[in-house]
Amino acid sequence: MAEIVRRISGRFQTSTESFLGVIEIDPNSGRIASVQKGRLIESPSREDLCFDPDKVVIFSGFGDIHVHAREDETGKHIYKEDFLSVGLAAINGGVIHIADMPNNPVPPTDDQTYSRKRSLADRSPVRITLYAGIGPKTKPLSLNVPYKAFMGPSVGELFFHSNEQLEDTIRHYEGKNVSFHCEDPEILEKHQTELLHEDRRPPEAETLATDFALYLIEKYNLKGKLCHYSTGEGLQKIVKAKQKGISVTCEATPTHLYFDRTMLTDENRHWFQMNPPLRGPQDKAELIRGIREGWIDYLATDHAPHSVEEKRKGTSGISQLDTYSLFVTWLHREAEISLQKIAEICAENPGTFVNEFLPEEYGKGFGKPETGYCASFTVLDFYTPTTFRKENIRSKSGWSPFEGTTFPGSIVAVFHRGVRVK
Repeated sequence: MAEIVRRISGRFQTSTESFLGVIEIDPNSGRIASVQKGRLIESPSREDLCFDPDKVVIFSGFGDIHVHAREDETGKHIYKEDFLSVGLAAINGGVIHIADMPNNPVPPTDDQTYSRKRSLADRSPVRITLYAGIGPKTKPLSLNVPYKAFMGPSVGELFFHSNEQLEDTIRHYEGKNVSFHCEDPEILEKHQTELLHEDRRPPEAETLATDFALYLIEKYNLKGKLCHYSTGEGLQKIVKAKQKGISVTCEATPTHLYFDRTMLTDENRHWFQMNPPLRGPQDKAELIRGIREGWIDYLATDHAPHSVEEKRKGTSGISQLDTYSLFVTWLHREAEISLQKIAEICAENPGTFVNEFLPEEYGKGFGKPETGYCASFTVLDFYTPTTFRKENIRSKSGWSPFEGTTFPGSIVAVFHRGVRVK
């Protein structure tokens, strides 16, 4: 569905207010030309779209800043996903921009490998921000980009074997935007013979790595982000760091907010294997409370589209980009997260994260229904249930942990730069 729109009206939601309004779109730039609050379109034309303010909510377009799109110059992993399919899965999930992780066969760790991957990513139907990888002995790029450091072994070869090796590299990235996968390599090695995946990657692997990541963020003045957070104890460390004034933000995934370890069985365990693994019910409750109280900054999927065959063999990672916005309806209706907070963690904060890395054509960027920002919107109905089925999946992975789940709401429409794409 590619439909050019000139004006959108209805009820708009931000982190600070809900307002009736009309947004006019510049068709040449795909940006917001004007915002008229306190009114609706009275006589719509063919290029206007009016949404019932009593039934649906219009957010600035959602962004998922932690996705594994899998494509690089080798093409080795495009059977899992590629930049086209990940864009279609994003749109299907009500997401209009994503940020892709660097653990590829040829990781983007210098200007040349990054630029080659950038040219591939530009084929996607949504905007893709690319992380550059940090690995042993890498150095910062000349470009302004976000970086990702895997503190311990995960999927791929871009990781560190010790904290000393990590710090020896991080000291070159002083002042940069660096995201950390927090799992302590020595703890992982110590527990590698445990029977269950959850025990091989215990909570202390995350909490100890959190201590070291926070130390690095403070010492090297990093703009730090801790990825896919899973433990309540570790979250309290982040809270104290924020209160201390350390520049750190963190993510939580739908799977860590919806599922927990008590739900695992011998039949489903391989589908829910991921890094970090599912934790206990109390950890899940603490993460939801962390969103409610403002300590978690992003809803990010860690979309890891492995094939059905790989999952059956025990590969870690969960495919969940297709259900991003449907999960948001659960987050509001069942977990009682306010619409203001949803606008913050799904639209505004992801926009703020990527906007400094966007080319000029995107204007002020994503995240706010304000003049000069991209005319990208996610429109949701929180009261018309949707049952998500296997045939609804657009990711190449072909599976989802939410197959058969009935969510309390539905996706009404998705707009990207003035064009209706769903």
